[in-house]
Amino acid sequence: MSARALDGVRVLDLSRVLAGPWSTQILADFGADVIKIELPGAGDDTRAWGPPNLIGPDGAPELGESAYYLCANRNKRSAAINLAHPDGAALIRDLAARADIIVENFKVGGLEKYGLDYESLKAINPRAVYCSITGFGQTGPYTKRGGYDFVAQGMGGFMSITGEEDGGPLRAGVAMADLSTGMYATVSILAALRHAERTGEGQQIDISLLDTQIAMLANQGSNWLVGGIVPGRLGNRHPTVVPYKTFEVADGIMIIAVGNDRQFRALCVEMDAAQLADDPRFATSRARLINRDAIEAIVQDLVRPHTRNSLIDRFEACGVPSGPVNTIKDVFEDPFIEARGTVHRFKREDGVEIPTVAYPGKLSATPADYRRQPPRVGEHTNEILRDWLPMTDEALDALSAGGVIAQRKA
Repeated sequence: MSARALDGVRVLDLSRVLAGPWSTQILADFGADVIKIELPGAGDDTRAWGPPNLIGPDGAPELGESAYYLCANRNKRSAAINLAHPDGAALIRDLAARADIIVENFKVGGLEKYGLDYESLKAINPRAVYCSITGFGQTGPYTKRGGYDFVAQGMGGFMSITGEEDGGPLRAGVAMADLSTGMYATVSILAALRHAERTGEGQQIDISLLDTQIAMLANQGSNWLVGGIVPGRLGNRHPTVVPYKTFEVADGIMIIAVGNDRQFRALCVEMDAAQLADDPRFATSRARLINRDAIEAIVQDLVRPHTRNSLIDRFEACGVPSGPVNTIKDVFEDPFIEARGTVHRFKREDGVEIPTVAYPGKLSATPADYRRQPPRVGEHTNEILRDWLPMTDEALDALSAGGVIAQRKA
């Protein structure tokens, strides 16, 4: 295989739960050597967030190997180090001196007492990119608050525009504030790494769940900033594009997403209602938005007698965007999954299979690859400390005896 895009890049990952691990998993997918620092024994909080858990070779669930943890930690090595112990904090400082990237998601100021905050580590490694992920940022009125995805979705306005028109606010079905923060963190890290490679100058990245959730409002935030419009909940309707929603059909529900006038005309012709495309109430996108209720009711009557798959086939042929509303089971049974290599399956030495959703981007020269299954707590402690520092067996044994580190037994 050709060189990976991030070969030779060392990442010290002090984060846990989702936003930080999501970011460092992306870096790891492209070849970075990511070492995940975990609390001896328990490890990352999400290891306990099951069931479901990975099923071991004896048919029993493996505690500490939850599905939640497994989704965000492949391609990493785990070192179990007690950073609250002075010798543990010293070890992590030694590792930080050799890192290109440091990622942490402690509360603001939470690492100062260990000498692991940005200013302390900048003094020993000024070229390192130091990414701090918090709920509300290093500055501002809410710096002392803990960061939770649910709270960020609510405070960031996302829940106010999610849900049925006559219902209450809803959060997304996955942790969108955490996940989008992880993505923005990765972009920021790579930009800062490019700068560090050019100049030798590292920097701190201050990224928060709330900043990110507000950025992810996109056109809805712009509706307020530009037009003074406070968007509300529209269910599955689009705020400015019509018809663009779910519709009831003979055997269930389907999505029809008409994005422009040409597609609307194609829909009308396909449904033997070409006259609608010339009706001044519906002929333009603006007109359809003004007369939303009327055209949506007409389209609903047109499609109701037909089956979902027959309509999807017909609309595909005439260029009208449409699709099913799949369950998660449906998603992973779709032929798209195999054709696109969407799921990678690790095979552990004991025969246990660990499925994981692959990185979605398909790079032609430096693709993501899958070298390491998500690690168990402390699986690589000794290996990492020998590799990065290095340390002797005698020194490792002494640290282990003192409760500073833990190496998982095979």
